[in-house]
Amino acid sequence: MSPFFVMSLLFGLIFGQAASLCAPSEYTIHVEKRECAYCLAINTTICAGFCMTRDSNGKKLLLKSALSQNVCTYKEMLYRTALIPGCPHHTIPYYSYPVAVSCKCGKCNTDYSDCVRERVRTNYCTKPQKLCNL
Repeated sequence: MSPFFVMSLLFGLIFGQAASLCAPSEYTIHVEKRECAYCLAINTTICAGFCMTRDSNGKKLLLKSALSQNVCTYKEMLYRTALIPGCPHHTIPYYSYPVAVSCKCGKCNTDYSDCVRERVRTNYCTKPQKLCNL
């Protein structure tokens, strides 16, 4: 291999990682239960951003391993629990939600991520709102 090819390959790998703008981002989740009097607005962090991906026009000619469809996903996360106000005693008033600590570009894991982008956003309150900053 020529030195130019090796340097080009290294530059491409380094630039590819640098161009991936995947990081924790602030996000507000709106949570409500039918039995409870209030909607809770929770400020948290999710993984969001751009990841380099390769998609060839010759998909049928290449092996699946040659194609790369990376998404911005959780590298490290933790769960927190919030108390929804105004719930009657017979209702469980707790809601657990993920908090992104760090993110990475990688394959989407459907065990803990929604890998399809929603068309219609339904992240809003229909009841009086309380804000939760944890």
